[in-house]
Amino acid sequence: MTTLHAEWIKLRSLRSTWYTLACLFGFGLGITALSTSGAHAQYWEGTAADRASWDPTGNSLKTYIVAQLVVGVLGILVVTSEFATGLIQTTLAATPRRNRLLAAKAVTATAIAAVAGQVLMFASFLLGQAVLAGHGVPSARLGDHGVLPAIVGGGLYLAAIALLAVGLGTILRATAGALATLVGIVFLIPALAGLFPSWLQGILDFWPSRGAAAIFATVPDPDFPHPWLNLGGLWLGVAVVLTAAFVVFRRRDV
Repeated sequence: MTTLHAEWIKLRSLRSTWYTLACLFGFGLGITALSTSGAHAQYWEGTAADRASWDPTGNSLKTYIVAQLVVGVLGILVVTSEFATGLIQTTLAATPRRNRLLAAKAVTATAIAAVAGQVLMFASFLLGQAVLAGHGVPSARLGDHGVLPAIVGGGLYLAAIALLAVGLGTILRATAGALATLVGIVFLIPALAGLFPSWLQGILDFWPSRGAAAIFATVPDPDFPHPWLNLGGLWLGVAVVLTAAFVVFRRRDV
């Protein structure tokens, strides 16, 4: 508990932590307002099939696209900021048990990302539905089918991305390298999935960040019919990266 408390004090004392959280809510809610403001035109101009598959919840939660990058930066900085300044040596002198130290960093980053991410998901949903209702298109309520699971699942998704970022930051020890790797995992590979050969498509269908993003929708996606299973796959992939991070952090010199 002492190590965990120390990591919390360090994290909250950093201005970058508060700047990152401010960006999370500022950009996150801004993206929600923009996406839902433009979505009403798609509804009125769409076909009957498009209107039947209208998902007001999914439209308001598109903020996750930006939010996952912001919480990723937070998770990376929890580790790499100390490597960049050389303070990691002081930290290890005070806490020589490396597994305990890394576990405290992972728990702290994940807890902050989970709480902030969950608040953002609820705020984005409420803001998005207000905007949609203002434009006269169908909106959703918290009690509607699938809405609460999508919001809660969104918070768990962002927490997983933060924990993945902690693992990448520990392995690479550099902010730029860890961030580039994270962008490749959550953005680049899913975006380029259509360019891969057919024999790889089946594997990419289970790419953690690709299938897990289906959790934000309330209308079933035929490509990812079991979003909670895909979200579990994301957490499993994160566990593999984090295990490698513990092994590397314990065995190598600072």
